[in-house]
Amino acid sequence: MIEEVFSRVFPFWEQITDADRSFLCEHAVRRQYEKGTNLHNGSDCSGVIFVCSGSLRAYMLSDDGKEITLYRLHKGDMCMLSASCVLQSITFEVIVDAEEESECVVLSGAAFKQMSEKYPDIRIFALETAVSRFSDVMWVMQQVLFMSMDKRLAIFLHDESVRLSSDTISLTQEQIARYIASAREVVSRMLKYFANEGILEVSRKGIRILDKQKLRDLTL
Repeated sequence: MIEEVFSRVFPFWEQITDADRSFLCEHAVRRQYEKGTNLHNGSDCSGVIFVCSGSLRAYMLSDDGKEITLYRLHKGDMCMLSASCVLQSITFEVIVDAEEESECVVLSGAAFKQMSEKYPDIRIFALETAVSRFSDVMWVMQQVLFMSMDKRLAIFLHDESVRLSSDTISLTQEQIARYIASAREVVSRMLKYFANEGILEVSRKGIRILDKQKLRDLTL
């Protein structure tokens, strides 16, 4: 099962020897995580994480306890930033938690680093993956620094609706606030404004989008 995961994710899989494929599989484990479990605390090399099911959240924590969500990982995604021993140029701490019950394959960072030193294709793949995630991080920073709150919230709700293929988003206002690096009170006021404009409806079940076009217009 672990080899199936690697063969789908790693473009270099067929270019390495059978012995090295076995080596990587032997240094990987399949794990189940309950909702809220911390997978990586930012200060060690937890390894390369592959999401088989569920959802993970990568974020940074400020000195005063404020969280900024950098990106989220879903089925088929891979996290390289949790393997600091592979990407030693990373100097900031990224924390990774399970957003919901999740199943992951975790590959030893040391084993991956050993193979990346042997195969240039693996090293290039690791760097390209990290650069892709840094693009996500820069997009988050752009939103936090330069976008108004209504636009940030509209972008999040629109993207989440598309990801779920649903008009209903079952997230609490506290969760949304963490995702867009804001306060729950600010999110609550903005959702109330959106509701008054007929864009959405807020209930105990979550948020239901009523007017997709109006919501999309706010993202432009």
